[in-house]
Amino acid sequence: MTTMLRRLITDETGVITAEVAFYVPIAALIVCLLWAFGATASASSAVLHAALDAARAASHAPDAGHARAEASRVAQEILHEHDLRCRTLTVTVDTSGFTIPVGQPAQVSVEVTCLITLADLYVPGVPGEKVLHEHQISALDTFRTRT
Repeated sequence: MTTMLRRLITDETGVITAEVAFYVPIAALIVCLLWAFGATASASSAVLHAALDAARAASHAPDAGHARAEASRVAQEILHEHDLRCRTLTVTVDTSGFTIPVGQPAQVSVEVTCLITLADLYVPGVPGEKVLHEHQISALDTFRTRT
């Protein structure tokens, strides 16, 4: 009798099933969180890339008007290449460097702000929005004519 009772108490039948039922949802949750963080980091990197290229394009423009237009065009193009859909996209260009006389150092700065929906990042079931913001500066050629 005691042998049968001991066998019932120490019997491990079904333990693997219980462990799988416990650990699989936890592992799935961790994978989903990693996916969400990776997708957000990728989107942030795309906005940084857009700001860098927009600032560079603005610094090569012949005047302030062209600099603003070129920076906006390049930022939109880069975000489109990265397949990042911004609900609102704001490209702000500081072209005050074009007023500095030739021979003195000057710069152009660009701010790119993109509001994204987390569901657009292919993260199913994650509600909400995130604002991605980057600011970059590019030097103007010191001895090039500025208008």
